[in-house]
Amino acid sequence: MAQTIAIGYKQLLVEAEREIETLTAAEAIPLLKDEQHVFIDIRDIRELDQVGRVPGAVHAPRGMLEFWVDPDSPYYRDIFGQDKKFVFFCAGGWRSALAAQQLQRMGLKPVAHIEGGFGAWLEAGGPADMRT
Repeated sequence: MAQTIAIGYKQLLVEAEREIETLTAAEAIPLLKDEQHVFIDIRDIRELDQVGRVPGAVHAPRGMLEFWVDPDSPYYRDIFGQDKKFVFFCAGGWRSALAAQQLQRMGLKPVAHIEGGFGAWLEAGGPADMRT
């Protein structure tokens, strides 16, 4: 018998967007220079190497986020203990919406994500270190 899921990814994204702050790329670009904001790139390392990076963004792969944020985890990263706003992004904004929602539920605050991700960032003229 085929699997039947109860909630699809589209519904998960709708629910996440209701709970978290969403920034457009245009809103996020000026925040990159603000020391009270930490940009977190959750894309796979291969995506960064193939497509490019946001200068100064911290790379935290999606699969490790919950472990890197939790101080009780052996994988905890000090960057997440700072009293700053965390701005998450991925390639297109889906993974970052779900990640921001999950981390906000864990108690990480404040958090936001960039609608449209790195693609929207580039379209809006955001700075990037591109692969050549």
